[in-house]
Amino acid sequence: MDELATLAAVLGERLKARGETVAVAESSAGGLVSAALLGVPGASAYYLGGAVVYTAKARVLLMDLPREAVAGMRSSSEPYALLLARTARERFGATWGLAETGAAGPTGNRYGDAAGHSCMAVAGPHNAVFTLETGSADRQENMQAFANTALELLLANLSK
Repeated sequence: MDELATLAAVLGERLKARGETVAVAESSAGGLVSAALLGVPGASAYYLGGAVVYTAKARVLLMDLPREAVAGMRSSSEPYALLLARTARERFGATWGLAETGAAGPTGNRYGDAAGHSCMAVAGPHNAVFTLETGSADRQENMQAFANTALELLLANLSK
């Protein structure tokens, strides 16, 4: 968690300095992205809210994304992650939307993705997507890696 805290502190300072905000939609990171961002003193200046969108029901209830909106999309894919990031940004009125979705393990998901597969996306002044394959079945390690990579993706786009 120390690596996440350090990364979140850098992000928090950059977001505050720029007067920008972020909203989060995460899945297999289980809330670690939001927890890291909220662990920074003064987080209320940049963190507008987030959701752990772990199931299809959560996708509908928390993100207001009906089945039709995701028709033909796998839930652990770059297009789905970007849709979540854009939706989080729009719903919260944030400068940035950050999303993560994948399979933490110890097994893969029903879509054929192996444990350790995750897609992240940033939506905002710059859009970006990234797929991570850890090659590990360790759930806790994967969750940490997913959260870390999502935060790094946001940081890389803040620097543009």
